[in-house]
Amino acid sequence: MQSMRRERSGASAVVAIVVVLVLLVGGGYAAAHALAGDRLPRDTRIAGIGVGGLAPDEARARLQDGLAARVATPLAVRVDGRQREVDPADAGLSVDYAASVAAAQRPTGWSPRSLWSHFTDRQRLDPVVRVDAARMRSFLDGLSERDGEEPRDAQVRFTATGVETTAPRPGRAIDVEAARNALEAAFLADPPAPIDLSATVTDPDIDAADLQRALDEFANPAMSAAITLRLGRTDVELRPSQYASVLSMEPSDGVLVPRVDAAALAALVAPRLGAAEKPVDATVVLVDGRPQVRPARVGVRYRSADLQRAFLDALTRPSGRREVTVRATTAQPKITTKQATDWRIREKVSSFTTYFPYAEYRNVNIGRAAELIDGIVLPPGRTFSLNGIVGERTVENGFTKGFIISDGIFKEDLGGGVSQVATTTFNAMFFAGLQDVEHKAHSLYIDRYPVGREATVAWGSVDLRFRNDTRYGVLVDTRVVPSTPSSRGSITVTMWSTKVWDVSSSTGPRYDVTQPSVRRIATADCVPNAGAPGFSVDVTRTFRRPGSSEVVRTQRFRTTYIAADRVICTGAGG
Repeated sequence: MQSMRRERSGASAVVAIVVVLVLLVGGGYAAAHALAGDRLPRDTRIAGIGVGGLAPDEARARLQDGLAARVATPLAVRVDGRQREVDPADAGLSVDYAASVAAAQRPTGWSPRSLWSHFTDRQRLDPVVRVDAARMRSFLDGLSERDGEEPRDAQVRFTATGVETTAPRPGRAIDVEAARNALEAAFLADPPAPIDLSATVTDPDIDAADLQRALDEFANPAMSAAITLRLGRTDVELRPSQYASVLSMEPSDGVLVPRVDAAALAALVAPRLGAAEKPVDATVVLVDGRPQVRPARVGVRYRSADLQRAFLDALTRPSGRREVTVRATTAQPKITTKQATDWRIREKVSSFTTYFPYAEYRNVNIGRAAELIDGIVLPPGRTFSLNGIVGERTVENGFTKGFIISDGIFKEDLGGGVSQVATTTFNAMFFAGLQDVEHKAHSLYIDRYPVGREATVAWGSVDLRFRNDTRYGVLVDTRVVPSTPSSRGSITVTMWSTKVWDVSSSTGPRYDVTQPSVRRIATADCVPNAGAPGFSVDVTRTFRRPGSSEVVRTQRFRTTYIAADRVICTGAGG
């Protein structure tokens, strides 16, 4: 029994010892696991920099400090013996410190092997290099631009004197992929080593063989002789010197392809088309003093694509066969004979004449403006604009300098006298019963015009406009009798249509009279004036149906004239 007690006592002691040993070993194991934690394995170096046993944030900081000098070290790049230094950042190269540390981390588990590896394994890692693709591409493009050379394609040009060529030339280019790999490999190298790059020869897309083929097959035949385009009843002959500017040869898929500028070709042909090919609008003209419809005429039209196609076909034909017919389509006039007939322009509906004293500038300017207005036809609903028809009064447009009213006094300017045409046309419109849209009387009253029933114009600011508000067309006819030193001139404006109204005019008394002032002007362009009072006056237009005494409606025009100051020219400095 005692021996059994001794045996049990001995067994308990062993168990106790084992338990104590287990507790001691377990405590050290737990301590080792706690010591490892999330730190990098003990023997870890990145780019030769020791970061083992450090927490990630500590490892990133040490790695950044350790690589600072190498990251900032310029790269020596040599291209065909020419060397330059390059900032790595300019090439888009940088170190991703967080990723470099993350690549060195190992999971630390409870297994003995995991802990053993943490404390005993040896890690030698390269840092994670990031490449900014856009900056790298920009850098390499710049490198190619500086140290390479684009190949030059062969070219063909057409001139008035013949065909000109540019010979092809090979280029030199940097191998972009190889350059990128070399830059990445050299980045952070310790010690840094030069990067040797070479430019390789690059062939042009359009080489000498392509050039010769283009000359033989198109360019030389194209410029060999004149071509003839048959356009309806008109043959248009074009010489090489004339059409060279519309030709070109452009690279496409490694060959030179003929091109014809369709718009430029159409512009080249258009002036050479006969009048018989163009559509003519119907209109109404005076024949032996009576209105007569001039019929419309159908013309022909050519699509630019058809013209271009026929022209290209002719260019490669041999001499004696360089004539082609261009397909034509019918071109209808904008105004048909029926439309012009339906305007019913048959009789004189109004006519008005004004007279002017002799001055050669009046003969020129009144004659030119009347010429531009003569024959204008206003379809129903159309608005007449004197400025729109006559245009700017310039020397190029046929006008000369004359006297106008400006700031209440007479001055010289281009187009003086055109207001006489405006006044006469206004009165013809007035008695034809058409709708007044815009008119402005002279600021000063001119006694050769009907008081309160006259108009002036100024380019860009004052216009005479009226609308044909009848259902018939209106033909405007002008006649000018030039003045002479011994006789007055005259302008007559007549309107032809179908009569809709009998129009009469009545003029009221003058009121709100103002007296002139006296101006003394010393400038060389001064024009003396005797002066005249200003006043207001009302004119009434009365509308009656033809042959009827019944008044349909009336329209009042109120006009105010300023006083014409007495102008005394004192001479310069007077």
